[in-house]
Amino acid sequence: MNFTTMRTSSFISRSSQYLLAFGLIALVTGILFTLREALDTTLVALLYLIPLGLITAYLGLGPGITSALTTFLTFNYFFIKPYYTFSVHRPTDVVILVIFLIVAIVISQLVGRMQVSLAAANAREREATRLYELSTALAGLHNDHAIAQILAKQVQEVSQGEAVELSVTGTQPFSFCLPETHQPNRPPEWVVPIEVARGTLGEIRLWRAAPAITSSEKRLFQTFASQGALALERARLAEAESRARVLEESDHLKSILLSSVSHELRTPLSTIKAAASSLRSDDVHWDSAARPELIAAIDDEADHLNMLVGNLLDMSRIESGVLKPKREWNILSEIVGSVLARMKHLAEEHRIELDVPESLPLMPVDYVQMEQVFTNLVSNSVKYAPEKSVICVRAFVEDESVHVVVSNQGPQVPQEHLERIFDKFFRITAADRVTGTGLGLSICKGIIEAHGGRLWAENMPDGLAFNFTLPLIWEGVSPPNLTMDTETE
Repeated sequence: MNFTTMRTSSFISRSSQYLLAFGLIALVTGILFTLREALDTTLVALLYLIPLGLITAYLGLGPGITSALTTFLTFNYFFIKPYYTFSVHRPTDVVILVIFLIVAIVISQLVGRMQVSLAAANAREREATRLYELSTALAGLHNDHAIAQILAKQVQEVSQGEAVELSVTGTQPFSFCLPETHQPNRPPEWVVPIEVARGTLGEIRLWRAAPAITSSEKRLFQTFASQGALALERARLAEAESRARVLEESDHLKSILLSSVSHELRTPLSTIKAAASSLRSDDVHWDSAARPELIAAIDDEADHLNMLVGNLLDMSRIESGVLKPKREWNILSEIVGSVLARMKHLAEEHRIELDVPESLPLMPVDYVQMEQVFTNLVSNSVKYAPEKSVICVRAFVEDESVHVVVSNQGPQVPQEHLERIFDKFFRITAADRVTGTGLGLSICKGIIEAHGGRLWAENMPDGLAFNFTLPLIWEGVSPPNLTMDTETE
């Protein structure tokens, strides 16, 4: 709809209001005219005031004032003697006419002002409602695109314009348009910047040729822009705070890791250095009984170093998402047996109970990674469980998965911390007497989840148990049968 068409429509609307007012006055005049002989002049004047009030209330102040003047003339012409003239002979009739004109105009003014006040109050209520809706929609948003989309929709709904474009500046500037498929070729009729104390964050551009944007609409849109600016500023501050928190946490974790790793690496390196120095010196002869012990110490500490470095590499792969298991069909009892054989010296102060039947189905797992899981779980049990206590490893089939339990008689963990023990560097019990990087359980969780399983901890009456399940079906294939058919004679 162009500007000329809208002006024509507005003119027709105003004309219809005046015609309706004249028609109502004519109707009332006709009714009163038929009752002229039975009605007193003063009563006629009072009855005329009723349609005047209604016209002003429903059609506006302009039709009301015009109706008041028209009523004054019809009252004089049809109801003041001599009839059908505008002359007045009696002073009393002059007073009645003057009073009637004053009262009619005053009523029209009062009713008109009441309507204007009511319209202003309704407009303020609508503005408050719009602002509340916008504030509610923007509350909690921390994304520039979502904020821009909601702000542009609100401006479009209120303005009913041809198009609205909202542009946001920053490191990644962008624009959002409504409607997306139509953009006028002319400059926008109104532009308001989205500003905060430290600069401009963007601007709102509105295309609406007619009707012209009123001052109240501009005020409302500027308030919208202020609300949008606050939301964008809040989102960017939240993002900056999040980045700062991540960097702070990263620095904290790096400090913990460096401190832990430096301590953990120094211990086996010191042992290796001392043993190697003793072997090189003349104090230990090659046929001495101490020679095998020194070589065993070097071998054990080298394995310890290899495990520490392996944990660090595995944690790095897990965090970067590149830890991909090389699955093959393996026997679980062989994996557990190799781990316990390698950890014989480490666990010599504990009693290991093994309940992993060889009849278990083959499992689609990465052999090396599963060795790492059992090594870390058993190592954790050895660290926290008291000497001479029992560490039990058992496995059984449960539905279409294998359930593995590694339990120890160490201290229990508070219920609220059972999930957090799988976080990096998180410790609760015996932290002052237990060494380690604090990555072992985190690595176990990452490996198990990479295999499609689940790892959790639970308190037992006599200690703590680590549970994990691994699916037996891999890519829709069930485990091969281990049993061999024997030929009968």
